[in-house]
Amino acid sequence: DGLCPKSIYALGEIRPTENLTIVNCQVSGFKEGTLLDGTMQPSKNHNGRIKFGTESNGGFRNCTVANCTFRSCRGLALEEVDGGIMDNITINNLTMMDVPDYAIYITTGKRNLTPGVTTNSRGRNILISNVIADGVGKMSGIQIMGLPEQPIEGLRLENIRLICKGGGTEEQGNKMPAELGTGYPEPRNAVMPGYGVFARHVRGLELANITLSTQKEDKRPAMVCTDVDGLEVDNFKAQIAEGVTAAKLDGVKNIVIRNSPVLKDVAAAEAK
Repeated sequence: DGLCPKSIYALGEIRPTENLTIVNCQVSGFKEGTLLDGTMQPSKNHNGRIKFGTESNGGFRNCTVANCTFRSCRGLALEEVDGGIMDNITINNLTMMDVPDYAIYITTGKRNLTPGVTTNSRGRNILISNVIADGVGKMSGIQIMGLPEQPIEGLRLENIRLICKGGGTEEQGNKMPAELGTGYPEPRNAVMPGYGVFARHVRGLELANITLSTQKEDKRPAMVCTDVDGLEVDNFKAQIAEGVTAAKLDGVKNIVIRNSPVLKDVAAAEAK
């Protein structure tokens, strides 16, 4: 990875990484040396991004990432899987080009490397705004995955434009990914059922001014949400293939939809 904050148990105590700022940085996933010689050859594993985790015993608190560029690498990853807390995180002003897997990945899990851990991994109070990503791979645009027993809380994404490569199939749109559980917190080539947004186990999810499009036709919905309590959507725009629903919601309650004609069927069903 290019920049990878962690909070490990090396000192024999739980200690969060906090009061951290990452600003005005460029990260990329080219083969070593090829950025300098100008050939810019993509690497096989697509690393080079900004990622919080995976080692996250103490968690991350009061952190800001701003004014950064990503090129030919995976996107932003926030991964809290070792029983710590990821709290008060702001991400602002990111641009991405040639993002082979995903643009934004947020997850909590229960790998629990912390000795004697008794708490669930937690994520809350996260704001991500002003993001443009072009050439986003088929895997997904935005992935948000909490724990069934501990949803991610208070997450807002606003002013985001994703141009996805597309090419997803109807079969992929009907297949739900496995729960992360104790596994390593990376999607590992799992194609999401929604090409733009996939969210599961979240309490308080706000999506505002989101624009999604595809370079090739994609037979998946733009958004898939399951087990979300409190979904607020304002000005959601998405390119949708003929005959494909814009969004699939399962176990989603307390829904508010504004200024989003593409979601009119969802809004109408909720109004009944």
